[in-house]
Amino acid sequence: MFKPLPLYIGLRYTRAKRRNHFISFISLISVLGIALGVTVLITVLSVMNGFDFEIHNKIFSLARQVTISNLGGSISNWRDLENNLRGKTGIVAVAPYISTQAMLSKDGYTRGVLLSGILPAEEAKVSLLSSYTHQGSMQALKPGKYGIVLGQDIANYLGAAVGDKIVVLTPQASITPFGVVPRYKRFTVVGIFHVGEGFGYDSMTAFIHLDDAQRLMQMGNAISGINVKVFDLYAAPELASKLSHELPSGYLVTSWADEYGSYFKAIRMEKTMIFILLLFIVAVATFNLVSSLVMTVTDKQSDIAILKTLGAGPNTIMQIFMVQGGIIGTFGILLGIIGGILLAINAPALVKILEGILHTHFISPGAYFIDYLPSKLEWKDVVHVAIISFFMSLIATIYPAWRASKTQPAEALRYE
Repeated sequence: MFKPLPLYIGLRYTRAKRRNHFISFISLISVLGIALGVTVLITVLSVMNGFDFEIHNKIFSLARQVTISNLGGSISNWRDLENNLRGKTGIVAVAPYISTQAMLSKDGYTRGVLLSGILPAEEAKVSLLSSYTHQGSMQALKPGKYGIVLGQDIANYLGAAVGDKIVVLTPQASITPFGVVPRYKRFTVVGIFHVGEGFGYDSMTAFIHLDDAQRLMQMGNAISGINVKVFDLYAAPELASKLSHELPSGYLVTSWADEYGSYFKAIRMEKTMIFILLLFIVAVATFNLVSSLVMTVTDKQSDIAILKTLGAGPNTIMQIFMVQGGIIGTFGILLGIIGGILLAINAPALVKILEGILHTHFISPGAYFIDYLPSKLEWKDVVHVAIISFFMSLIATIYPAWRASKTQPAEALRYE
């Protein structure tokens, strides 16, 4: 069977047992170095993908994806606006809300919160907050019953449990015979939710029924805004821009990108920078490949001279050693891909085992929003790493192959 000469000889050189064991050792180090670099790169990118995916899921299962409010602070014809929004492409569901700053007080303890008035049934269509309610229920918010659902940190600080009474004070003032005093109302705790550290929900947010909020805030039938859930999370900024042009003047339309956009840009930038920095591990391994091939070229001087005397040109000689270097690089990349996939898939379990052995906790939920190491393997990352590593390996073969092509047969065979 016909085989291209450079490929045939390159494969022979790769399989041949070298007389110089040091060259074999350097070649092995080159393979292991490339494999290690590719493994680390795939694993770290998978962990970064995991953080990005988990934070996206957790934040946007709770945060408002698109909000529509009024520059005047209240929307009176919100039912018509809701019906109009429900018919638009890209919108999954809508829910009204009232938002205000308030103070909660119980047994001498006070805590400032962001108080939100909601309709529980409609809010469940745009948020998964009810799934985080571990005591009581969001559905226990009934109009006229003045129930309140607290974050876990707020409840702990106030010493409140389900069934306890707390006082809610709002910035709106009431005129009494004793002067102007803040409006306040006694509420009953009907639920406590726990999202986790890092988001601020547990320590800053409380929910009451929309009707109770309207009475407390003296807003009549008006609301503060409408919360919109979209089909495509990444299309939310574009949808917000479209709605701002379609709705009458006076409406303010914002998306999650206005609040969290810079944070996720930072995550993407970190992933890119880590990718570039970790590529240096592969680059260092390719330097070993250069050393290995240079010594191979030196060891094969007589073979190169004989090939040249038989008519092999400089390009053929270059291709022989580029094939050899490419095979070494490919073998290292394949090992690295296998190791990277296995490590990326098992990284969460391995970290948990390591935490148990060392009796420590590596991931702080206050800093990373989650308390475990996530990992999400994306095949496009594997392909990108493999292609870039392969090209780096080929580039590393250019100098040794060029040096081999410049071998002079007479000089190489002088002492043979």
